[in-house]
Amino acid sequence: MSLRPDLATLVAAVPAGARVLDVGCGDGALMAELRDRRRADVRGLELDGANVAGAVARGLSVVQGDADTDLGAYPSDTFDYAVLSQTLQTTRAPDRVLAELLRLAPRAFVSFPNFAYWRVRWSLLWGGRMPVTPALPVSWYATDNIHQLTVDDFGAFAAERGWRIERRWFLAGGRRIGAAGANLRAEQALFLIGR
Repeated sequence: MSLRPDLATLVAAVPAGARVLDVGCGDGALMAELRDRRRADVRGLELDGANVAGAVARGLSVVQGDADTDLGAYPSDTFDYAVLSQTLQTTRAPDRVLAELLRLAPRAFVSFPNFAYWRVRWSLLWGGRMPVTPALPVSWYATDNIHQLTVDDFGAFAAERGWRIERRWFLAGGRRIGAAGANLRAEQALFLIGR
């Protein structure tokens, strides 16, 4: 099984042997890759019980929990990296969740769908309806996305809090693209932020 492009990019950026917490880890696909390819010491937190069971069946250390309420149970500076992949827009308090990630680790990878992507804009402008795209595959009434954000929103959000943006990657159509015009051209974004 191949990883989503944002996750494959993330795996390549994590140093071998790193301690990683994957928040909203799903079925553990990213965790398994980090364990197998990077020899990382990986832990996971996942809300969905079926996903937790699937990850544990892969031999992964995953607990059931909610990013909005359960990150406080972890001691500070336990990890080298925290990961929040395609989950930020589903949290009730994204500012608190990100602050918690940076309490647990000096650096955090954050990926999200870019709601300013040109196809999203086009759908709203010409069709007058909320878009369904590869990065946003579910209709508005069934989506878990409660906070819509853009590449530029995230950059401003990090700057307001004094967090460093150490690296950023932008993807469209499953391929990496350059940073020029990313707020319009990127379907998804992956940021590495630091305290």
